[in-house]
Amino acid sequence: MKPAADVLTELSQPSNVATHSTMALVGSVDAAGAEDDEKRKEKELDALRRKPKLQVIPAVEVGSLRLAPWDVLHTLGRAIALARRGAGRGLAEHWGSLKYSQALTGGSDTYMKLSAEGRETADYYKALQSGELGIGFSLALAKQVLSRRYPRHVVSIVPADTALRAGWALTSRDKGPRSGYRYRPRFFAEVWKPGEPSRVFTIESKGNHSNAAASYDQLASASAHVEAVHIGSWNETPSLVFSTELPVEGPLTVHALHFDGKGGWLSSSAGSADRNLDHFIEDENFYPGIQPLAEGGRQPQPEPGFHVTPERYEWFRHVLARTAAAGLTAFAGDGEATVQYLTKRQGVRHFTGFAHAATGSVQDARQRLLGIRFVGTDHVFRLNRTRVEAFSGVAEDLFRHLEAGQVEQYRREVHARRASWPVDRWDGKWQGPVSVDSDGSVLAMRVLT
Repeated sequence: MKPAADVLTELSQPSNVATHSTMALVGSVDAAGAEDDEKRKEKELDALRRKPKLQVIPAVEVGSLRLAPWDVLHTLGRAIALARRGAGRGLAEHWGSLKYSQALTGGSDTYMKLSAEGRETADYYKALQSGELGIGFSLALAKQVLSRRYPRHVVSIVPADTALRAGWALTSRDKGPRSGYRYRPRFFAEVWKPGEPSRVFTIESKGNHSNAAASYDQLASASAHVEAVHIGSWNETPSLVFSTELPVEGPLTVHALHFDGKGGWLSSSAGSADRNLDHFIEDENFYPGIQPLAEGGRQPQPEPGFHVTPERYEWFRHVLARTAAAGLTAFAGDGEATVQYLTKRQGVRHFTGFAHAATGSVQDARQRLLGIRFVGTDHVFRLNRTRVEAFSGVAEDLFRHLEAGQVEQYRREVHARRASWPVDRWDGKWQGPVSVDSDGSVLAMRVLT
């Protein structure tokens, strides 16, 4: 059993992460999709509608990925802050990322892989561990790809189910007309710059503890998930699909493809005024369905899914910005600040009232990390019998804007500071790993003295 101090040191050490995006991968995924369609046909099921013509992501965008395990846990924690899956009722979902504190290992000259503990956990919780770690690696790569593609913009990751619930009923628990369609992307990436139209990419992330063949199947399935949301014209929404292969032996690999459609732009409709992102939003009740293009003067029946049509562009940009703000305030442990950003169907009740013992979160902690003052919440637990403290939060000046409902001001300042955040992964005064993201959030851990 490693001393906790050694574990913390390893969490801050960056490693190379293998990525795979080739024409051979495209062919293997197409073949896996065709095979799945045959199986569905034998069962008298309709073939899935998948993204047409997945493509290789250019090497200049996808290559040279280096991450520390702590970066992966920070990315995962931010992604699941609004997950609504655990007994934390949305107030402390992000602490679930800490269970992987000893799951990954690597080094400055090696590729990242599962540690001994990660391999042991894989024997019992394969789907959970591979799926959640897959989110961390996939979104880290997605942000690298999009940041290289749009260096003058900020990339925000937003949970798709939470965002979609502002306009559509997704399950039987939601009020409104339901689509009954279970395929949806897991995340949206909004690429934005103040004063300009933003662009949205649908993202699906999967993971496995098996082999490349399993990733081919997962990517074929992922292409059906990202196809379930269209922004603008039929089959023009850009998408990213990932499958992280975490074998029990050998380095992990992130398999990645994309669809480079011309759509996804959230521009203002003709004659409409730009929405102020500081204003509250209410649930809409859009009828589900995606309208294909007319053929020969005939209007086809809508396909299952969710369609953000031009008159909804400003609304959707508004929803994405406020949902992203909710994720940040939840990550900082402030349920009261989070409530203002969500509609009833998006889960306001998960941030008010009762929370199970040991699963709540309160924004009452302050720390100076890497020279920046942060406010947030803390969590104390034992790591190999040693008491450790984890801290998650947001830069204090930015958090005050979010606390006051000032999304516009938060975005202006985050964009201005996008290239100035520290890249160090260890704070000597704090004596533990630290990860600062371009959205102003931080995750840190240290031995409790």
